Amino acid sequence: SAFESPQPLEKIALYMNSSQVSGSNQFAQSIRLTFKDGLMAPYRVVGRASIAAWFFQYSVMGMAFQVFDKSIANALNVRPVVYGKELMEPASSTADAKNDTDASYRARSIFKTLLAPVLAGSLESAVANRAEVERFFGPKQFSQIESKLAWSTPARLLGPAFLSNTARNVIMCNTTFVVTPITYKMFFPQEHKSTQSLFWYGLGMNIFVGNVVAITQQALWGRSLDYCAQGGGRNIKYTEVIRAGLKSDGMAAFFTIPKWSARVLMNAPAQGALPWFYNNVLPIGEGTVLRIVKKLYKGERRAAAGPAPSSMRSQANQAATAFNVDGSC
Repeated sequence: SAFESPQPLEKIALYMNSSQVSGSNQFAQSIRLTFKDGLMAPYRVVGRASIAAWFFQYSVMGMAFQVFDKSIANALNVRPVVYGKELMEPASSTADAKNDTDASYRARSIFKTLLAPVLAGSLESAVANRAEVERFFGPKQFSQIESKLAWSTPARLLGPAFLSNTARNVIMCNTTFVVTPITYKMFFPQEHKSTQSLFWYGLGMNIFVGNVVAITQQALWGRSLDYCAQGGGRNIKYTEVIRAGLKSDGMAAFFTIPKWSARVLMNAPAQGALPWFYNNVLPIGEGTVLRIVKKLYKGERRAAAGPAPSSMRSQANQAATAFNVDGSC
């Protein structure tokens, strides 16, 4: 997932949510697997793909959701998800009696609210999943598995277990950019609204709502990769992965308190603070950036269109004047 903590914590969480640990003392099992090849082992799985993916995850994912949300909202003529200073306003400030009771408007608004996080989460997985898989296996083993699978270029770019990775990211995107701001706006006591309370509210939603659900998909992702690695590399069949997990460990294959705790340690410190950053810090420079982009865009359009008609007439007049002068000479 995006916004992960330092590499050893991620590696421990990856092992925790795979079929390589089970039964009691799962944390101890995961720690042993993480450092079995030395203290630097968790860092040796980080390649160029991970560095590039981290850059894009940290820098553009909030913007990606906003672009999808506002674009779809404009296309369907509905309101986008509340953002920025709107969260601090009373719940009644966004009330629209006419639209809120219109069945067509409500259907379009629900469709937009469901679709935007799906698109943003899918984009995040397209950027990050292959790098995450590389960190799970290590560059050498992953290269061998890719050679055995012999997938097409688009499939290789997305990486194995893409669907479960996408499901996890869609859940977390919903939590961060939809559920947290809407519930904070609508239900948090107005007299207690502040940047500080939004920080803690977002962190709590990440830990006790988003990650409780997302851990099931994280575990499915890890078990799917273990399945993929068997025999040197094979295509994932999710039904077989789920059936095998339930048979061997029951529901504990996909949710346990240790699994959830490991993911919280890896994910919550950064991503849990994202609603606060997205709604309080990001808007500070947003206006300046948009004005610069608008000026650059207008400048490019003028350059592409060529000289303005008035400028062309002026140049033609100057040329005619010059010709007359030369002719009189």
